[in-house]
Amino acid sequence: MTDLFNYTRRTSSETNVGATPLGGDNPIRIQSMTNTVTMDTEACVEQAKRIIDAGGEYVRLTTQGPKEAENMLNINIGLRSQGYMTPLVADVHFNAKVADIAAQYVEKVRINPGNYVDAARTFKQLEYTDEEYAAELEKIRNRFIPFLNICKQNHTAIRIGVNHGSLSDRIMSRYGDTPEGMVESCMEFLRICVEENFTDVVISIKASNTVVMVRTVRLLVAVMENEGMAFPLHLGVTEAGDGEDGRIKSALGIGALLSDGLGDTIRVSLSEAPEAEIPVARKLVDYVMTRADAPYIPCEAAEDFDYLHPARRRTQAVRNIGGGQVPVVIAFHWEGNNLSDKELIPDYIYTGRSLPEHPLPAQYILDADVWTGQENTWPAFNLNTVADIEKCAAEAKFLFIPYLMFDQVADVVRNHPEVVIISQSVSANRLGEHRALVHQLMREGIENPVIIFQHYGETALEDFQIKSAADMGALVFDGLTDGICLLNQNTTLPTAAIEATAFGILQAGRLRTTKTEYISCPGCGRTLFDLQTTIARVKAATSHLKGLKIGIMGCIVNGPGEMADADYGYVGAGRGKVSLYKQKECIEKNIPEEEAVEKLIELIKANGDWRMG
Repeated sequence: MTDLFNYTRRTSSETNVGATPLGGDNPIRIQSMTNTVTMDTEACVEQAKRIIDAGGEYVRLTTQGPKEAENMLNINIGLRSQGYMTPLVADVHFNAKVADIAAQYVEKVRINPGNYVDAARTFKQLEYTDEEYAAELEKIRNRFIPFLNICKQNHTAIRIGVNHGSLSDRIMSRYGDTPEGMVESCMEFLRICVEENFTDVVISIKASNTVVMVRTVRLLVAVMENEGMAFPLHLGVTEAGDGEDGRIKSALGIGALLSDGLGDTIRVSLSEAPEAEIPVARKLVDYVMTRADAPYIPCEAAEDFDYLHPARRRTQAVRNIGGGQVPVVIAFHWEGNNLSDKELIPDYIYTGRSLPEHPLPAQYILDADVWTGQENTWPAFNLNTVADIEKCAAEAKFLFIPYLMFDQVADVVRNHPEVVIISQSVSANRLGEHRALVHQLMREGIENPVIIFQHYGETALEDFQIKSAADMGALVFDGLTDGICLLNQNTTLPTAAIEATAFGILQAGRLRTTKTEYISCPGCGRTLFDLQTTIARVKAATSHLKGLKIGIMGCIVNGPGEMADADYGYVGAGRGKVSLYKQKECIEKNIPEEEAVEKLIELIKANGDWRMG
């Protein structure tokens, strides 16, 4: 079982990808994907060079058809002639013949089990007898084995890339839209690889929903181990979006898995220029790897904790904290004048040793030794000693506890259900210590709520977002937090950005919704409109619609599938044409791009989901 408290990288087999192998003892590789038209050799070569110059170790290109697959030879030659030896990856959907061609010209081919042999997803409920289902699997074998033989002859690796948004109707009919279905979609192909003694394989299982992505990868690893497999993993959150949302969402999902030692190559999928993904991925990997040198944390996992199917820890509510309520956000030294969005106002604000001169739109927290009971039952905030718990009669009391001090305060906390525990750590592996504290509470049956306190000293907001999301990821997905308190000790970052990051982490982990969520793809050669400009236009029109999920997809590969998790979808249907969706259903097809945003607004209004900003 994964060591929840101490970083150990999973032992995986090695996969040869050109001269840049992954898995085994190799470092975690960083990669991206071009968004140029694959038939435009010069544009692809130049963009690939930018990705490589930024630190990318693999470059993927879409190959929609045989012509694009053939042109991979010219792109390969163009790069090699300029001294760029980085492996190229062909991305194949819907046409197995394209994979056969591409395997002759690139170092790795990505195939999607959801559409390699199975028909494109139609969202129809199909019924298969066991015999019919077995016959479908035999069709996969008969088509997949010749492809493996081509790869063997050309020393070409493959990526079996399962996407939540493109599971086949066949898999859906047997397993539903579940992590189990995603894993089985992958395992069908892996078992054939093992039977054929084909070992140059890497696997990815991705979703735009971070909860689904993390749980599915964990389950995949367990299933592979049960069947004696140790193939390396490619990690990513699909359609993560752009800006701070894309960074937080990616760092939360990918960071949670990296922290548990899972992952051999990653891609941070941002709706931005491909080369912009590389430094974000590099920072994420480098930060998580610092945990390898942290001191050992002695702890045992709680017996009722299920790593593969985690549920939120049971707690007794203290005011609006815990007890199944949405996690709260606590702020230090909040500057309300910097925040225009009322949805992002923290629930509690630490005011220190005195009440603020002007009322703040949240509950105050005072130091315990100055709390007098005259503050209209505002909570007390204990910074130092357990003794103040006995003296103070506040409705809620906040107590900082590092894991290694837990034994000293366990009985006091157990006897004071009004105490909210604030878990703190100065370890290089702060995640391990936070986890250890909550697991110790679970082992001893103590049900006080826990706030996770994370402090940093960053000068760049991107670094703060990446690190705080990576540190919170596993805690969010394991159900171990009743709130979050972020502090950046370098005052160059505005407090409003700190609190926005806290809310962004909770939303990315599907724990609390405070704004519109955008599920937008990073773009590739299939994209049928200017993705970045379109995202900006859609956001400008809809960013006030708190709670709605809007998908903005360049093409149909994952569009309708990933948007099954969205309320509305905006999908490229042809050059300059857009189709609009309400969940899985296409409502209007082939709208001119210049009219599509206004048509999207009309669709939202027609369904009663529009409100004035």
